Amino acid sequence: MSSGRAGTLVELADADTVRAAWPVVRQLRTHLTEDSFVAMVGAMRAEGYRAIALLRDNTPCAYAGFRILTMLAHGRLLYVDDLVTDETARDTGAGRALMAWLVGEARRHGCAGVQLDSGVQRFAAHAFYFGRGMRIAAHHFAMALDDHRD
Repeated sequence: MSSGRAGTLVELADADTVRAAWPVVRQLRTHLTEDSFVAMVGAMRAEGYRAIALLRDNTPCAYAGFRILTMLAHGRLLYVDDLVTDETARDTGAGRALMAWLVGEARRHGCAGVQLDSGVQRFAAHAFYFGRGMRIAAHHFAMALDDHRD
């Protein structure tokens, strides 16, 4: 894909390359196991999900999963499902490199913008997003169907 001072950005095109990113992804998606992560990414690919990683010394140090969507409310957009930098690589430019690539990919696909959701407790992530020019544009509501009695 591309190489720079921050590392080499690569698209993760198969189960083996996705599995190699697990040590980074598990820091964000603690509810998953390595096998469930690989299986879910495989299933999500059918829905347009793509994954990239920033490699340093051929080892993933940051990961992003995303898809291109069209929505009535927002038009065509790049939605970031997952964005995480290994805790040992934070503040080294890895996250900035991923975000810059994602913004470029959104532009290459004619998107009107980039969007993501972030847990309310992730204050450091929010500071990072604000620093990239993002803003809080909506509230995200969720309902677990197994708990819903309506």
